Amino acid sequence: MKFFMIAGEPSGDRLGAALIKGFDKLLASPQNFIGIGGAHMIGLGFESQFPMEDISIMGVGEILSRYFFLKKRIAQTAKAVLEAKPDALITIDLPEFNLRVAEIVSKNSAIPIIHYVAPTVWAWRPKRAEKMARFVDHVLALLPFEPPYMTSVGMSCDFVGHPVVEEPVASLSAAKAFRESYSLGDVPVILCLPGSRSSEIARLTPIFKKTLQKIKEQKPEVRVVLPAAAEVVSQQRALTYDWDEDIIFLDPRDQSPEQALALKRAAFRAADGALAASGTVSLELAANQTPMVIGYDMGWFSRQIIGRLVTTNTVTLVNLVSETLDVPEFIGSQCKSVNLEKALLEILAVPDRQLKAMNETMNRLGKGATRPGERAASSILNFIDQGN
Repeated sequence: MKFFMIAGEPSGDRLGAALIKGFDKLLASPQNFIGIGGAHMIGLGFESQFPMEDISIMGVGEILSRYFFLKKRIAQTAKAVLEAKPDALITIDLPEFNLRVAEIVSKNSAIPIIHYVAPTVWAWRPKRAEKMARFVDHVLALLPFEPPYMTSVGMSCDFVGHPVVEEPVASLSAAKAFRESYSLGDVPVILCLPGSRSSEIARLTPIFKKTLQKIKEQKPEVRVVLPAAAEVVSQQRALTYDWDEDIIFLDPRDQSPEQALALKRAAFRAADGALAASGTVSLELAANQTPMVIGYDMGWFSRQIIGRLVTTNTVTLVNLVSETLDVPEFIGSQCKSVNLEKALLEILAVPDRQLKAMNETMNRLGKGATRPGERAASSILNFIDQGN
């Protein structure tokens, strides 16, 4: 079978890689995987049409600033799908790009279209599901409460579990070794996680930097660890070159991908708290039982539009899945160092407050069940076998 897959950011690349492994386990003969993907997918033999980073953009203002370039990539990708005539087009998250490709493909072919990661219609713009149903046939949901939003407008949808539940967590001995290698002893360690997209890193790093410098003024013993994403490490390094010497910058270019990932996992397990961008990273922190504060901001134009459309009282995944508000979050105009500083000091003082919510989140996302990548592959194959 031939599958055309499109991933445009690191989290989507990991989903795509897990899905490829799921197909390989369920199907006897080798499959053909082509499209757009990152290092994880390429490492499994995937053929990427162009660098994944070309389409890793978020926010209304950021998209508009690169409108003509993205429009060209959308047309190029849709043409490649139509020429390849795959058994299915699998778009992974990144709706700003992927759903435009899906619409073109749907209008010009009968290729089944599966979208992996349901759009957040439960949070904002609920009408997106209706529009999406015109050109998407089947949806793979990461969150257990999402399928009804999709099926109510005519798409089939399966909850397949979230990949975070199968990702390895560093052992206590690995966490101890991490602390020893950086001479951390028993001092408080805070992770700085300003995101994996270029636009969010540029916006959040200065805010997070100011916050953590204020924390250190009150608690000089605190150490900061910043595990940089490989795709944006040069930009992240440039934004932190003048940071206080106490920051520990984990540069993935200094080691193999496997070593870099192991070091990042050890840092997550060793940390006492985290200041993180909104997104999947909150689930990684929950898997490690690392207390967190979430901050997120966007361009003025994006803030004005999205702020008026959000329909939930939280956008943090741990809060949404656990149905609590235990993880502090500061979004948009609230994403200020004074707010983040206060919340971080509180979680350092009372770290167990989030523990129940984090454990409940992992259980609801499928911890201990069949691997999400395999469940996703099975869902796709069942959909195709049923004749769409």
